[in-house]
Amino acid sequence: MTTPVRSQVREPRGPRTRIASALCALVLALGHLVTAYLTLLAHLADPAGPWDSESVSHSNFAAGSALTLAAVTAGMTWVFVKGGWVRRWWYVIPSALAVAALLRLTVLVPEL
Repeated sequence: MTTPVRSQVREPRGPRTRIASALCALVLALGHLVTAYLTLLAHLADPAGPWDSESVSHSNFAAGSALTLAAVTAGMTWVFVKGGWVRRWWYVIPSALAVAALLRLTVLVPEL
């Protein structure tokens, strides 16, 4: 006995699915915007001299917060992709932001 094969033809998307996709995209875009802002702040922090350890601490805090937010948005992206509301390319954005934040925390740390 053979099992029926599912058709590869996509079913038309209804208005509820489109609204859900738009809301998911909006939530992810806002999360990515905040993460990108924190990453930018971390990369722009530059100590004024050897006495300025406070700016290094602020840079590390911003990069750590950006890395955490990138992980949260990656998890939300996974849920939304599994739900069929957004496409797989949405994984690229949190991955790139996580790499940028991780580089600031490790290789590109400002030195005193």
